[in-house]
Amino acid sequence: MLENIRLSIQGIWSHKLRSFLTMLGVIIGIASIIGIVSTIEGSNQQIMQNLIGAGNNNVKITLMQGESEYWMDGGAPSGVAQISKEQREEILALNNVENASFYNYRSYVDGVTNGLYTMNSGKALGVDMNYLDTCGYIVYEGRDFVESDYSESHKVVLLDEAAAASLFPSGGALGQTIEFRSEPFTVIGLIKKADNFQPVINSFQDYLNYNQEEYGTLLMPDVCWPIIYSYDEPQNAVVRTSSPEDMTTAGREAAEIMNQSVFTSDGDFSYKAEDLLERARNQQELSASTNNLLIWVASISLLVGGIGVMNIMLVSVTERTSEIGLKKALGARKKRILAQFLTESAVLTSCGGVIGIIVGIILAQIISRMSGIPVAISVPAIIVSVGFSMLIGIVFGLLPSVKAANLNPIEALRRE
Repeated sequence: MLENIRLSIQGIWSHKLRSFLTMLGVIIGIASIIGIVSTIEGSNQQIMQNLIGAGNNNVKITLMQGESEYWMDGGAPSGVAQISKEQREEILALNNVENASFYNYRSYVDGVTNGLYTMNSGKALGVDMNYLDTCGYIVYEGRDFVESDYSESHKVVLLDEAAAASLFPSGGALGQTIEFRSEPFTVIGLIKKADNFQPVINSFQDYLNYNQEEYGTLLMPDVCWPIIYSYDEPQNAVVRTSSPEDMTTAGREAAEIMNQSVFTSDGDFSYKAEDLLERARNQQELSASTNNLLIWVASISLLVGGIGVMNIMLVSVTERTSEIGLKKALGARKKRILAQFLTESAVLTSCGGVIGIIVGIILAQIISRMSGIPVAISVPAIIVSVGFSMLIGIVFGLLPSVKAANLNPIEALRRE
């Protein structure tokens, strides 16, 4: 086998231009497939990261009425109790749940002012002490909530950067007093996300899917929430899991525990987890048919390359008829001749496959630079490409190899 490989490489090198032109179809086919698959993998990873975020692994569990989120502005829903201490502990004890937080929420609030300055269209949350850690916030100025803020119902708030800029455009928010629906609250800290992750926007559809622009976020201790809204509300929850793969299971199990607080079917209330993994898979599947079509089109180049290999191997058999006759006259068996030509064909296409992989990686990087689409080089695709290129050499080299092995040695020696 090693001798056959040595002879094959020697033959390819002695006819460099012809060998390269023969490999060209395989090179183009493999390069196209590597480029397309790398772009698909990169896009899928970007979709996953855009939806899930940079490693937060957070799952929101929201009170729903039918298929829509219930808006608490309509009042506390009948038959839905607040989450009990036992339920909280049960959720925190779930496998692969690292932390969990329970909170009240308004997505658009008004009446948050500092003199003439107003936080318009911001959101407000009444949170427990686990919220910042669970959702990946850090206090970059001032302090976090402490136990006494909850036990003594201190009217204090944390503001994010956008809220602080709206209410205090000149800075100096820390220690100042703001009004929330005419109730005074003291700003004790400024918060921001612990990471700087932002979704990658490459199209208008991406903007609609991933736009996370926020006008400002205000956090207060959940014990102060009834001061603003005058009644106790059922909480939503957010859980942080060990890995993205655990998000679906953890969210579903947490929702089942929280649904123990729903005592009536009137109004069709239930807690449901936001399945970001399922959303990501659905978006990936939207482009799957187009991607598969591109791969099939690229595969046609491999078929053309295989036909080219078969053609050049037939020419090689014709050129080396005398050599084949001499070998058979000296005792070489059919399987030895067959193996020699099959090896030469496989080596030829394998070299084309390796060159095609290199070109494909370069092509993927060029596509990424020009279009802004991320790429992820797929190792399985590289391995399959090398194996497939060898298979092409064997399949399309079989006919010329059989022809060479079946030559009559006397007729072969007679031919010039």
